[in-house]
Amino acid sequence: MTRLRVYELAKQLGISSKRLISILKDLDIDVKNHMSSLDEETSQLVIDLFNEEKEKNKAKKNENKESEVNEKMVNGTEQSTKKVITLPERISVKELGQRMNIEPVKIIKKLMDFGLMVNINAEIDFESAKKITKEFNFDAEPEREEISIKDVEDEHVDETKLKIRPPVVTVMGHVDHGKTSLLDAIRETNVTAKEAGGITQHIGASEVEIKGKSIVFLDTPGHEAFTTMRARGAKVTDIAILVVAADDGVMPQTIEAINHANAAGIPIIVAVNKIDKPTANPERVKQQLAEYNLIPEEWGGETIFVNVSAKERTGIDQLLEMVLLVAEISELKADYTSLASGIIVEAKLDKGRGPVATVLVQKGTLRVGDSIVAGKAFGRVRALFNSRGKKIKSAGPSIPVEVLGLSEVPSAGDVLKVMPTEKEARETVEKYRDIEKEAEFSTPQKISLDKLFEKVKKGEVKELNIIIKADVQGSVEALKQAVEKCSNEEVQVKIIHGGVGAVNESDVMLASASNAVIIGFNVRPDSNAKRLAEKEDIDIRTYRIIYDVVEDIQSAMKGMLDPEYEEVVLGRADVRALFKVSAVGTVAGCFVTEGKITRNSKIRVIRQGIVVHEGEIASLKRFKDDVKEVVAGYECGISIDKFNDLKEQDVLEAFVMKAIER
Repeated sequence: MTRLRVYELAKQLGISSKRLISILKDLDIDVKNHMSSLDEETSQLVIDLFNEEKEKNKAKKNENKESEVNEKMVNGTEQSTKKVITLPERISVKELGQRMNIEPVKIIKKLMDFGLMVNINAEIDFESAKKITKEFNFDAEPEREEISIKDVEDEHVDETKLKIRPPVVTVMGHVDHGKTSLLDAIRETNVTAKEAGGITQHIGASEVEIKGKSIVFLDTPGHEAFTTMRARGAKVTDIAILVVAADDGVMPQTIEAINHANAAGIPIIVAVNKIDKPTANPERVKQQLAEYNLIPEEWGGETIFVNVSAKERTGIDQLLEMVLLVAEISELKADYTSLASGIIVEAKLDKGRGPVATVLVQKGTLRVGDSIVAGKAFGRVRALFNSRGKKIKSAGPSIPVEVLGLSEVPSAGDVLKVMPTEKEARETVEKYRDIEKEAEFSTPQKISLDKLFEKVKKGEVKELNIIIKADVQGSVEALKQAVEKCSNEEVQVKIIHGGVGAVNESDVMLASASNAVIIGFNVRPDSNAKRLAEKEDIDIRTYRIIYDVVEDIQSAMKGMLDPEYEEVVLGRADVRALFKVSAVGTVAGCFVTEGKITRNSKIRVIRQGIVVHEGEIASLKRFKDDVKEVVAGYECGISIDKFNDLKEQDVLEAFVMKAIER
């Protein structure tokens, strides 16, 4: 017997690779994934142990059967055993009677003996119900209705129904090592240009066709604050491409990515990027990664290394061939016929289309018209769009789709499941909503980041409550992760609410009631929220880069927050019409609704509560004349420097940065 890979030995034993890896770990044999190779001695040891265990289990079953027969013979009859029933947290007396097949009157009598005066429709809690069931020779267990990722993985699968599915690949690595650029080279699109600061801020999924076979790519952000999103990406994927810059080498987030992939038990293919640079040193990268047990195949290891250049488009074909090879070895299969389920990769609120969820289908086929549930959202699939924005009627396993038709925006990472009926979907969601209602309000007294250090010194503040609003659900989750890490011995940072969309009045009211600071990421407060915040003295901070949020909170806690400038909003104008001028570009015909717009002020374009651009005013006109300012109640023409993507109903916000005395 020669050296065997884990998946080969698993096939030989007739068990799954997952189970074999578990057995090997119990034997203290270190394996990373199903691609790991085992020597002849280890393979034989596992085969012997497996056969021995099988014989033991067989003997144990026979023993149990014999003891059951003997017990029956001794007692003459089969002993009466307690029946087990599952109960929800709260249940009506009538329903409890139906579940045990006992008249409700008898249950009411027992409850009266316990000192509870109830009627047939009254609800009792689980503990009370458990006591009652014992009286009638039943054992009660709590219902486990929670839908989790594990449910998707652990459900029984019929081997005969399984068919080959496309591999799902996560691209991981350190910030600015070229993950998105590599995906651009593969997809031949340009995503990087759209990202703020060239950093991928949201998780995304796309499908690529290569040599007649599909590969699905998940693009996860590289910034350490997105650890949760990256971990979630690893859990739903089959193969991880670890992108390492040849001129930069292994960095902190590279190590994080390795740990996440190893924890998920998925094979890693290393793409050594930027080999076109003069300072590139791929051999150094191999040496560094060898310290983390990623040993190249040419050194006798198991890890595939591919030298690529996203900029020059070199090595891409070889990388994709390696992905298809690893996918083929892994024998990735799924059931296409069962009720569909999948993971919510991203979720957002679209003004025209309502809640939109990006779903990666894991099993079954998701179809238009299906009744679905995802976390505390439910609904019927109204429309499906593939990764290219094309409308489709169904999506099978491993296919990423945008789903329309949910009642609200679900959380990224929730499991989406198809339910037999809409009624069942609605009932499942009710349970989630009950949990969501708890604990959103805290102590009064207003607080701001500027006053935080003084209050900490006086011992007035032990907890800093924060409300997060962002443009998409993934950013909310990422900010929660980043902000909670700012806690120290003196102050505990607590996220009391996180949501998608503009900062509104209800957010300000919650902040007022719970003494919280509001953080807006890529969103702005609407006019009503702004007025209420001024009245209630609520601190609203808006940001576009995640580093700044963490920096400000940490500085405030250390007592160093003393900004030299603050933003002063001068006025707002609604875009009513658009004019194309050949020499100038797009000119917005605006009506100033509040304050004033000045020629020297900076301008911010807000679309549906989300900031789409910040820049300078190129020209400000009244009719044909250039003017210095236009006040509320008047119309004007505004063109923005280096920005022409204006739309009707956009809101233009003029602001200046005002120096503050230290």
